[in-house]
Amino acid sequence: MHIAIVGCGQLARMMALAGWPMGHRFTFLASPGEGTDCVKGLGDIVVHTLEMEDKVLFEALGKPDVVTVEREHVNVELLATLEPHCAVSPSPAAIKYCQHRGREKTFLNSLGIQTAPFHLANNADELSAGVKALGFPVFVKTCEEGYDGYGQWVLRNDDDLDKLVAEADKLPEVVIEGRVDFCRELSLIAARNASGECVFYPLTENLHRNGILWSSLAPADAPADLHAKAKEIADKLLNAMEYVGVVAIEMFQAGDELIVNEIAPRVHNSGHWTQGAGICTQFENHLRAICDFGLGNTTNNQHAAMVNLLGIEAPKEIVSESNVQHHVYNKSLRPGRKVGHLNLASDDRAALETQLQRIRSSLYEG
Repeated sequence: MHIAIVGCGQLARMMALAGWPMGHRFTFLASPGEGTDCVKGLGDIVVHTLEMEDKVLFEALGKPDVVTVEREHVNVELLATLEPHCAVSPSPAAIKYCQHRGREKTFLNSLGIQTAPFHLANNADELSAGVKALGFPVFVKTCEEGYDGYGQWVLRNDDDLDKLVAEADKLPEVVIEGRVDFCRELSLIAARNASGECVFYPLTENLHRNGILWSSLAPADAPADLHAKAKEIADKLLNAMEYVGVVAIEMFQAGDELIVNEIAPRVHNSGHWTQGAGICTQFENHLRAICDFGLGNTTNNQHAAMVNLLGIEAPKEIVSESNVQHHVYNKSLRPGRKVGHLNLASDDRAALETQLQRIRSSLYEG
């Protein structure tokens, strides 16, 4: 099938690399000025212009069978103009829920899915009122855009609030989140195809550094009922949205409860470990889902882990370890930039955890 991907970053790259052995071909839609090094040589690259919408855009993309996305911050109105001509998966309506943190949390709560307590604010008065209602500490995030720690503030006291209030006129709409007393951060990668079949990967435990995912370990060491709760959340969400494709659900574990933090309507960094776990990867399952094929196996027999390469290259001695799988994105080095990742797998969880900690320390603290 001919698949068009909106975006030209590493996720588009890995989708295309997964799709080539399946016989798919790809076109990539780039925004003006967007870097395209990640996808060079993997298919035609089309730079979007103002006149490209509806049939004109469909034809510029080479008349694809299906259009998908590698990020949620896309023009959903533009995507909707393609729906009369080809499948768009996930749908613009589903993506729209995830583009605005307030809209997303309201939708989750309507399904009975727990989130952190929150208030929305458009000005200084609403910001102050929301913070006082929730009590310190609070997390303030832009409702739109903002990722990897950008567009986010932690307010611990009145001084922090006063500083942000002084800038409130310059801020876009924000969501104020109350503190959640959690023990760790988890995520679940799930997929649903157009026929309604759903599959779920095991819960993944994630470690962040400066707001950026640092490493992942799967399956998370958790009781069966916690994995079951995560699947129940994902199943409810996928079917309510009539979602098609892979989705990532980021959660906090608070005791024996799961509190949803954010939804990513796409393949996700915390699912990269699936590439080295001897199962159907999140990238292949996304393509299977949007092409309405049967979905692949998500039950891994090994323990797996992932370490992000953030603005650094992995040294030869680490890449040479027998159970290390090295992925690079063809990006130039820049502090904090995701330029690649390492996947690890082992039958021995304790040994894998020791190796994971050693590699993290060597890369970032050595």
